[in-house]
Amino acid sequence: MGFATTLGRPGSGPESERGHGIRVLVVDDSLIVRSAFSRLIEQEEGLVLTAAVSNAEDALQLLVTERVNVILLDLEMPGMGGLDALPKMIQRAREAKILVVSSHAKDGAEATVEALSLGAADTLQKPTGGFDQAYREILVGKIHALGRKPLRRAAKSATTPETPPPALRPASRQRARVLAIGASTGGIHALGQLFGTLPRNLGIPILVTQHLPQSFNEAFRNQLQDVSGLPAVAAEDGQVLLPGRIAVAPGDAHLTVVPSHSEHVIKLDRRPAPSGCMPSVDPMFASLAMTHGASALGVVLTGMGRDGTEGAMELAEAGGTLLVQNEASSAVWGMPGSIARAGLASAILHPFDLAARIASAAGVGSA
Repeated sequence: MGFATTLGRPGSGPESERGHGIRVLVVDDSLIVRSAFSRLIEQEEGLVLTAAVSNAEDALQLLVTERVNVILLDLEMPGMGGLDALPKMIQRAREAKILVVSSHAKDGAEATVEALSLGAADTLQKPTGGFDQAYREILVGKIHALGRKPLRRAAKSATTPETPPPALRPASRQRARVLAIGASTGGIHALGQLFGTLPRNLGIPILVTQHLPQSFNEAFRNQLQDVSGLPAVAAEDGQVLLPGRIAVAPGDAHLTVVPSHSEHVIKLDRRPAPSGCMPSVDPMFASLAMTHGASALGVVLTGMGRDGTEGAMELAEAGGTLLVQNEASSAVWGMPGSIARAGLASAILHPFDLAARIASAAGVGSA
């Protein structure tokens, strides 16, 4: 099997001509899309087009010999589809981050959520009205964020001494009575790892804010329910927090908690958040600082930006505990890294290990 469909020979010209950069592989059966993505990558400073191929079989063959940092993957292609190929790509290119760029990203919510749960780092809908400047900026921003070297790896290759790990904050001594989890880029895969390890008898309410369009919410809740073995419901105004139930923030509102008589209930907040995210982790954490204080446990998984940091400051000030995902296992160490560098985290761990810490904080044994 050759690379007759490749735009630009694998491993040739661009890197040697323009220097080292983020190496990108485009996998799409549309010649128009391959051509547009290839031009965009070749024109962008810091990006290198490794190859553009029309099918997953060629991509897998190329990954045997070529190193890539980011893969732009279509899901619907002749032969082996993107969903079938995705786990094989992750196995062959362990350091590569996969960005699903597909029409399925809007219309096929279940397929997209499945791709994200299998390990794709992020998703973006194919443009419907052409590759305008706004779309180019979004796509390029995602490629740069996913292809950025982890800080520790960059430090090891630099001449300056390695940055010391962030200081850890003592955890609350109170038993956790509510668990709130925030995530963004790469979060669905990390949530699968976390909930797949978390005991089902945790016995406390669980709140989840994942940056995701509203159209994906139902498919996302179904995926959470399958992996956790717990009911996962859409958060609604006035909904009582119940032990052993996962409440998921909608795509168009922040999930916050307020007191109501002797209970705590959900209040959806649609006001803009400082981070600009909708939904945002900040209002969720800030509300728990007021309602639960030292008995609140906040967890931040992989994600771009710093959403969650301001809310984490309020939660920490109220005596609550923050746990974050480590850099090595994160698709993007933006959100968890921001909290860790602020000295707010009591642990910086892989999602598997975070599950054990959560169980301990809730006063139950691990799974």
